[in-house]
Amino acid sequence: MPRLTSLTPETAVGASRDLLADLVARHGQIGDMVSTMAHSPAVLGGYLQLSRAMGRAKLDRRISERISVAVQAQQGCGLCLEAHIAAARALGVDEDEIERARAGTSADPAIAAIVALALQIHREPTSITDDQVTALRAHGYSDRAIADVVGVVALNVLTGAFNLLAGLTPGGDADA
Repeated sequence: MPRLTSLTPETAVGASRDLLADLVARHGQIGDMVSTMAHSPAVLGGYLQLSRAMGRAKLDRRISERISVAVQAQQGCGLCLEAHIAAARALGVDEDEIERARAGTSADPAIAAIVALALQIHREPTSITDDQVTALRAHGYSDRAIADVVGVVALNVLTGAFNLLAGLTPGGDADA
């Protein structure tokens, strides 16, 4: 049961009303997470900006979805986990790799290394070493792709934590 109510362009106020009205005009509908985030124009605006920015990330989308699966498996947001598993499948990530991502790894050593970095960023960023970054470069990751991992993790922490606070669960609208 949701802890926070969903808002609409008619029930939201101020900047949130404008943001929701724009989203409805462009997309026709909005999901539960976005409409609930509208209680805080700062959170909604920040989410939308970070989400758009991460759409321009150089990190391969099949890798970023595996990172999202790994982070959400740790964080415990079922709504986000379902959404990212569905996105990974849609991008052609096979079921074995999805299960490995849930466990925080991959059969591909390069992907396993970047997923491990993402989980360290999420849990204990002070433990990241120069050797890890050097190893990621040796796997072919650019500094930009490595930096993009922070954005992917941050977006997942934001959406997962928000959904958990708001009480949004699978079976509702998955727009994480």
